[in-house]
Amino acid sequence: MSRLFPKTYKTFIILAIFAIAMGFFEAIVVVYLREIYYPQGFEFPLNTFSPEMLSIEWIREISTIIMLVTIGIIAGKNFLQKLSFFLYTFAIWDIFYYVALKLILNWPPSLLTWDILFLIPVPWVGPVLAPITCSLTMILLGGSIVFLQEKGYIVKMKAPDWVLLFSGAFMIFCSFIWDYFRIIFQEGLLSSFWKLANNKHLQEIISQYKPTYYNWWLFTIGEILILLALILIFRRSKSIIYNKIANE
Repeated sequence: MSRLFPKTYKTFIILAIFAIAMGFFEAIVVVYLREIYYPQGFEFPLNTFSPEMLSIEWIREISTIIMLVTIGIIAGKNFLQKLSFFLYTFAIWDIFYYVALKLILNWPPSLLTWDILFLIPVPWVGPVLAPITCSLTMILLGGSIVFLQEKGYIVKMKAPDWVLLFSGAFMIFCSFIWDYFRIIFQEGLLSSFWKLANNKHLQEIISQYKPTYYNWWLFTIGEILILLALILIFRRSKSIIYNKIANE
């Protein structure tokens, strides 16, 4: 078993190098975008994207996720490890994206500075501290699962674990897009939601929005649910290995 750990550490290091390089690459792309759309410095409200540019941004974001999923698939030995390495690589990429922006642009001024995180299906926004906290949680979750498996524990995720994980992730997602969906409902534009890229009226409304309050309560509940799932996974994995030893 001891032979497995050097190989696992090597995998984590290689993935970290890949993710750090990817984070800097992503930051440099954003530097170019800000030079074009925010020459005076990035701030809310957002400038309006043309439908063509918004579609291109969607493709870029989807491509980024595909790259991260692919590297997780290559690195992992089984489904849980593939998922864990994806979460780990995603997290390192996201953290070093902000590290790169800080080094290049001296931005963000603080961890409570608002940022736009994704654009699919509507803009995800929140203080920089929120995505960084998510990233640290993903590192803890993914690293714990790989650690348990490499130590010889039988890691099994049951329905309650998945429910907690997906519920927590959904709450965090809602905390990022809450205000934008509220705008859509208030303006009666839900029927136009799936045509967002070509809906100029909806884009104009969104571009006038300036966030002032982040739903930290919803975010915190989501984080707690995810951590509860990790605790259940950890406790169940320990009980399985102990029962196995006792039976022997």
